[in-house]
Amino acid sequence: MYPTALTQLARTNPFSAPLFTLQKAGEPETHTPVQTRRLAAAATAESANSCEFGSGKYYALCGFGGILSCGITHTAVVPLDLVKCRLQVDPAKYKSIFNGFSITVREDGVRGLAKGWAPTFIGYSMQGLCKFGFYEVFKIMYGDLLGEENAYMWRTSLYLAASASAEFFADIALAPMEACKVRIQTQPGYANTLRECAPKMYAEEGLWAFYKGVVPLWMRQIPYTMMKFACFERTVELLYKYVVPKPRSECSKPEQLVVTFVAGYIAGVFCAIVSHPADSVVSVLNKEKGSTAVQVLKKLGPKGVWKGLVARIIMIGTLTALQWFIYDSVKVYFRLPRPPPPEMPESLKKKLGLTE
Repeated sequence: MYPTALTQLARTNPFSAPLFTLQKAGEPETHTPVQTRRLAAAATAESANSCEFGSGKYYALCGFGGILSCGITHTAVVPLDLVKCRLQVDPAKYKSIFNGFSITVREDGVRGLAKGWAPTFIGYSMQGLCKFGFYEVFKIMYGDLLGEENAYMWRTSLYLAASASAEFFADIALAPMEACKVRIQTQPGYANTLRECAPKMYAEEGLWAFYKGVVPLWMRQIPYTMMKFACFERTVELLYKYVVPKPRSECSKPEQLVVTFVAGYIAGVFCAIVSHPADSVVSVLNKEKGSTAVQVLKKLGPKGVWKGLVARIIMIGTLTALQWFIYDSVKVYFRLPRPPPPEMPESLKKKLGLTE
């Protein structure tokens, strides 16, 4: 008889222990190779997954999920993003969200609301590739360095460090297209398309035109991404622990995706708040030639950096929820390992006297 209770416990343990086979009494003992301990590696039975957790295929498909989640969602909210940017750089003309939409449609027509869609799609697709792909890489790498017990005890710090490391590279990929997007959206008459904007910017300011905003972009995006991933991971953990009436293993895939969406929206609200001042600086910086981040910050003042916050909360909350929903849906579609929320390792429970 197979010890089914022990088998179930091994499968749901979020930290991979050395793999072993459970055998019937009387059968000769066999040994399987010990695998590296990884944070949340034992998500589901191996036969249900299309690849191994932490493999090259796993990282590649996670990066593809990032492309879809960020590219599609950011492009979908271009009209709101355009009005938000104009509120930040010209508050005297654009008084509110609805006033901004009204003026934009009156001056540029409905098509004017789609200005900057091309650099948005390209830039944020590249950012999504690096953000989600590298996050998985760094989370596993840092988890291995910490070890099973420390990875659990310091899991919030692990999420913060992995997401910050991933966003550092993601912003380098995003910066050129972000600069073009803001220039198209906030300077009427400068350029209407990416093909017009990029050569013109290069001719006027050289390569620096595309990367002068990378430092304030780090200031905006790294805190945003740290909040996005750490808050999401911990919110999912709390939702399954206190809100969802049954264990994650008993939830259907659609039910799990609903939890993903809710946790993503909650994380998005906090993301918008912590990153908004730097977002205001980036918007103004990419509009004005020769300005520095410090000069723009002094010009905006303590109140000016919070202009457009309501629009950003609506945009980023919805955006973050949809991004996590799409990303998790890609994992479901391609049958990638999807680890459950982490649980305390048995070895740590024994050290703390929580088990007999």
